[in-house]
Amino acid sequence: MDALKCIKERRSIRKFTDEKIAQADVENLVEVARFAPTWKNSQSIRFVAVFDEAVKSKIAEDAVMGFEGNKNIINGAPALIIIATVDKRAGYERDGSFSTSKETHWQSFDAGIETEAFCLAAHEAGLGTVIMGIYDEDKVREIVKLPEGQSVSALVALGHPAEEPNAPKRKEVADLLTVI
Repeated sequence: MDALKCIKERRSIRKFTDEKIAQADVENLVEVARFAPTWKNSQSIRFVAVFDEAVKSKIAEDAVMGFEGNKNIINGAPALIIIATVDKRAGYERDGSFSTSKETHWQSFDAGIETEAFCLAAHEAGLGTVIMGIYDEDKVREIVKLPEGQSVSALVALGHPAEEPNAPKRKEVADLLTVI
């Protein structure tokens, strides 16, 4: 698929078929996503693939802050991908000082770039994704036993789409671009 077509046609998918996702499929998506740029090539993004129904259910019940939308999406998705970042790498110098006025926010920036690369690779492969941001980080970390020194950046539901949503209205370029 052409890159511009992939970017313009990817949609957030919230309903999935019952068809399973193979571990190899996730490995292929991470293979692509790992080429996304990161702060000083820190490569500090980690992926946790959750296929286990009991673990997904626990996250849906206990870690989405009561948000029914995310609960339903997670329970309906064949796989849940947790996007994590290794702390104190992006935006930092080796001595632990910040390299940027954005301070800790840079690791979220890197996670966003790599997450979108993952989602575009999924779309190109015929899979659907939705990025979710309403969750209790400590509860997610505890449920999946995320290693010390890593933070949760996003949850991504992954599966075969059971819907084809229309593109939401987008602002015009003139509303988004300032030229100086």
